[in-house]
Amino acid sequence: MNGLDVFHHEGALRPSAEVSQSASRPDLRLRRSNLLPLCSLPQEPSTKRVRPLGRVTSLANLISPVKTLAVRRFGQTIQASFRSDGKSPGVPQKPCIKAAAPTPPKRRNSTLWSETLDVHQKGTFSTKEIKRQEAIFELSRGEQDLIEDLQLARKAYHDPMLKLSIMSEEELTHIFGNLDTYIPLHEDLLAQLSKATGPDGTVGQIGQIVVSWLPRLKAYKDYCSNQLAAKALLDQKKQDRRVQDFLQRCLESPFSRKLDLWSFLDIPRSRLVKYPLLLKEILRHTPAEHPDAARLEEAIAVIQGVLSDINMKKGESECQFYIDKLEYLDERQRDPHIELCRSLLCHGELRNKSGTKLHVFLFTELLVLTRPVTRNERQCYQVYRQPIPVQDLVLEDLQDGDVRMGGSFRGAFGNADKAKNIFRVRPQDPSQGQAHTLQVNDVFHKQQWLNCLRTAKTENPPPTKLESSCLIRRLIGRRKSYFETFLKRQNPDAMFVVLTYRGINVTPEVEVGGDGTSQIQLTSDMR
Repeated sequence: MNGLDVFHHEGALRPSAEVSQSASRPDLRLRRSNLLPLCSLPQEPSTKRVRPLGRVTSLANLISPVKTLAVRRFGQTIQASFRSDGKSPGVPQKPCIKAAAPTPPKRRNSTLWSETLDVHQKGTFSTKEIKRQEAIFELSRGEQDLIEDLQLARKAYHDPMLKLSIMSEEELTHIFGNLDTYIPLHEDLLAQLSKATGPDGTVGQIGQIVVSWLPRLKAYKDYCSNQLAAKALLDQKKQDRRVQDFLQRCLESPFSRKLDLWSFLDIPRSRLVKYPLLLKEILRHTPAEHPDAARLEEAIAVIQGVLSDINMKKGESECQFYIDKLEYLDERQRDPHIELCRSLLCHGELRNKSGTKLHVFLFTELLVLTRPVTRNERQCYQVYRQPIPVQDLVLEDLQDGDVRMGGSFRGAFGNADKAKNIFRVRPQDPSQGQAHTLQVNDVFHKQQWLNCLRTAKTENPPPTKLESSCLIRRLIGRRKSYFETFLKRQNPDAMFVVLTYRGINVTPEVEVGGDGTSQIQLTSDMR
């Protein structure tokens, strides 16, 4: 800052040119409280004329008083500079410490197989063989990475949280599953691949190894089927500040590679779906006459079967997870079909004609509309209206503009002239429930819903008499208490009530015991 700027900002003084001409005028009054102490000034030689105290102008007094803190710091800097220049003793200056840059995240080794060879070795292999070995090397390298990630999840997350009592052992078991049991599984494949590697770094045959090893991946059935519940529990525990702080510190540490805990826990699942792709890539670069060709095709069929079994178990678990979260305001909403559902085809957030957000579940047997609610910090889904059995469902694909603004649609579609991306579902029998006009976010998601609904109807045709009889018996076996409650509510004083379900009569046979209590035995008229 130059002299002109300093004096210009001090409202009590004139520009510096005038001040220099009239420095000795008596009307120029300086506040002594703002003067620099004499000890802070450098000692001048004895031959130099020293100005009187009243004429020594403090730099601190010449700075604009708007920001007192900034002025004080500026004055302290100037004083420190004076001491340094004069080599006078004083408080040593604090060294300027540059903030340490954040530690970069740890990176994975991305070396290619061909990069491990020298120029002479590389020239001895054909291009096709190099690509085949690259694919095998990628399989091997991926196993090593997976082992490291599973070990990291245990040592960096599970064990510290258990030791620090951030989570209970039961909660950690629910979230992490049996990670320790999967590490030896992948170590075994890695050891077999290493044993099959020749002195030149190539793997001659891999087909038999993977055919024998892949069925062992069925061990992931329980782990994958538990993932939805594990993720829900982890998200719930993240509300705890201790858990949140611990996970954030881990995320900022280099070992995490900027991945959160769930990314590590989800790595086994993502690895499973890569096996068919890796094997197909190896097969693509394997000559047809090679002994591995037939074995690799067999291995691909094996892994696809394993994944199909895992997906089926995972689907059943996901289905039951959401069924358990359904909340009924009226027991009449508890459709018996819900007990037969074994798969959840799709689910997501839609809006009805009044603009209400609904979470809709399409199970294999039933379409259920719900409203998300929270009960004791637990997410639940309150059943909205009466569920519609898929076999009785009527689907209408509505075109844009078929439903316009007005009346109850005002809140649903805003200021638009017409509603877009809508469809309607209703039961065949209007007495069994009402119709629902539903709106989706975009054309893509609308088409997904239409496809899922049509597929569900195709795969669940109306049952025959025999199928209905079997269905009734299954329902009686699984939901006897429900039928008893339902029948008592319908006619508590009647001794015999016939419930018609899908055209089949379910008759309760009431037996009165010697103690006056009654027992209800449910039977159907189909033998």
